[in-house]
Amino acid sequence: MKNFLVLLKKEMKESLSNGKCIWLPIVLMVIGISQPLSIYYMPQILEVAGNLPDGAIINFPTPTGEEVLIGIMSQYGSIGTLLFVLAVMGVISQERQNGSLTLVMARPVSALQYIGSKFIAQLCILLVSITASYVLSWYYTNLLFNHISWTLMVNSLFVYSLWVVLVVAVTILVGTLMRNNGGIAGVSIFLLGTLSVLTSLLPRFMEWSPANLRAEASIILLEGAWESSTWLVVSSTLLISALCFGLAVFTFKKFESF
Repeated sequence: MKNFLVLLKKEMKESLSNGKCIWLPIVLMVIGISQPLSIYYMPQILEVAGNLPDGAIINFPTPTGEEVLIGIMSQYGSIGTLLFVLAVMGVISQERQNGSLTLVMARPVSALQYIGSKFIAQLCILLVSITASYVLSWYYTNLLFNHISWTLMVNSLFVYSLWVVLVVAVTILVGTLMRNNGGIAGVSIFLLGTLSVLTSLLPRFMEWSPANLRAEASIILLEGAWESSTWLVVSSTLLISALCFGLAVFTFKKFESF
């Protein structure tokens, strides 16, 4: 446990020194607040910059606060996933390239402790970042649109955050198998993208898919309660994430090359 805590502390210090703890929350918060602000002020923006003829009247249906938050989660699913992969892709490969991994593993450190410290540290940073972004967007949504209860916001955030857990697990698994950052990012995005495409093409057979997390979080916002399908998707996501983590530990130990 002592070695694990030392490694975890090292990971957090490195993330702070390379600016990840700063730029990632800021970018996600900008994404989060841009959705409610742009929707609310869109008529004024078009009126000023739209080059519309005189007398033209702009009428947009006002979305509900729930629809605004669903749109924000859609942004997390595309731009956010890319940011998550980019933030995690180099946590192992960079230490391989600069030789520090050899020094770390020369000490009494197990593969489980090493991979576990990477996983926990990156997950903490990403979850804090997306939580800050989502809470900020929820605040502006309440301010500009209708009120959404704190309970609904927390429940939808919890369900969607499991996608972040999966992204971290998949990216770290790929990172144990590859050395190039570009390759790690490409393969990770390909795997996650393939999962999303298959879920869209085969909804009947992919009801368990983690790619349904955004839809389940949206249902919570709209219906105010967890559905039976939500439990299925949450359980499968946790199971797949645990399997990816276990495989990452196994492959790192099996194919040790520092």
